Amino acid sequence: MGFSRSDWRLIAITVVATAAAGVTHFGKIGGTVVPFVVAAIALALLASLVGRSVENLADRLGAGATGVVQSALGNLPELFVVLFALQKKLYDVATATIVGSILANVLLVLGLAFLLGGIKNGPQKFGSEAARTLSTLLVLSVAALLVPSLTAALGSHATKAALHERNLSVVVSILLLCLFAVSLPSSIKRQKADEAHAPAELPVKAAALSAEGTAVGDGVAGTAEPAAAKPEPAAATAKESAHGPTWPLAVALTMLAVTGVGAAFVSDWFVAALEPAMDSLGISQAFAGLVIVAIAGNAVENVVGIQLALKNQSDFALSVILQSPLQIALVVAPALVLLSPLVGASFTLVLSPLLIAVLIMAVVITVLVVLDGESNWLEGATLMVLYGIIATAFWWG
Repeated sequence: MGFSRSDWRLIAITVVATAAAGVTHFGKIGGTVVPFVVAAIALALLASLVGRSVENLADRLGAGATGVVQSALGNLPELFVVLFALQKKLYDVATATIVGSILANVLLVLGLAFLLGGIKNGPQKFGSEAARTLSTLLVLSVAALLVPSLTAALGSHATKAALHERNLSVVVSILLLCLFAVSLPSSIKRQKADEAHAPAELPVKAAALSAEGTAVGDGVAGTAEPAAAKPEPAAATAKESAHGPTWPLAVALTMLAVTGVGAAFVSDWFVAALEPAMDSLGISQAFAGLVIVAIAGNAVENVVGIQLALKNQSDFALSVILQSPLQIALVVAPALVLLSPLVGASFTLVLSPLLIAVLIMAVVITVLVVLDGESNWLEGATLMVLYGIIATAFWWG
């Protein structure tokens, strides 16, 4: 079937974790905390398998088409979790998860990448043009996402505006999804051109990494053009090639379908265990969504971005990490607004004042940090500390 030893290991661990999540859920084993922890681990592993499956599609479909597949399927676990949370009327978990997914990437994951990459490789440089493009897209997409919140909080007719929160959120969601859709053809075209002109010395997995995060394009972010990574030694390149995409197309597509179904079931179990666990641990819905659900649902991007920084591929690392919050703002949040009626909920893009404040603060700080085209371990540590402070502020609600 083309599975490598690491593939078999990941599949086996995922099957065991998923089975354990089912046993603890249906057997009511482990009290309130164990089912929650096991389901979170299974969810993260399923997200990793989704990423591995998309990676193996990159060789067959090309990075551009793979980016589209990743956009549609890469965030399935997180999408399912939020939908099930909305079904159980856990609205604070849902809204905090959207903001938490953005914060986790721009503060925690980017901070970890800068910290570990800086400690191992010293100050790291990345293309300032790519950083500017990604930063601009991030600011614009988050600004659009915040319009319903700001309208409800600051509008001159705030009381009247509150009656139309749902309608405004739907309009904003449709426009954001249209923006994402119209950007896809140019994104795919640009990515194909990048593949055609890529130097032979680049690691074979560069195209695959574009799918797992994506290094050269998820949706509109495909307009970013990271500078070419430094050539690796021949031995290292050969090693990358040995572990490149090897699954047959049918196997990769089947794995995507299976992991998608598995993610749906595990997401239901995860949310079912979430409420008892919150009561037992004394944490708020806001903290659960902002930290726990957000990190579990973005496990793939988290790992890939940090690995790239450790390999001193800072351009790709930055692109991988910043693509994810772009995808959340442009695809996941709008999709949740439009899909929420299917689970008997009415989800809007109206956030609490504190969520608005921390989201604006995080995006502005991220832009200031990356615009100079250079990172170091101290900047990474500072971003992580800020994330820890924000997370602590939401522990009680």
